[in-house]
Amino acid sequence: MPELFRFYGFVFMFFSLEHEPIHLHVIGKDGQAKFVLEKDEFVLQESKNIKLNDLKRIAKVIKDNHDIIISRWNEYFNK
Repeated sequence: MPELFRFYGFVFMFFSLEHEPIHLHVIGKDGQAKFVLEKDEFVLQESKNIKLNDLKRIAKVIKDNHDIIISRWNEYFNK
């Protein structure tokens, strides 16, 4: 499971056997979320047990690292 980075007690990652479209999972604090790339922007697709304040912080981290996430996806899955 390729880990991208850690912020605010959450792990931002891909699962090894992923599928298109580009997306990432965020796991931590007894919760998880999934963000999917739609029209060049990552959008929250689902979340479970993550507080709204944490989701806002997570979304900002994803937005600030948008290019890194896409680059890492392409490096890992398009070898």
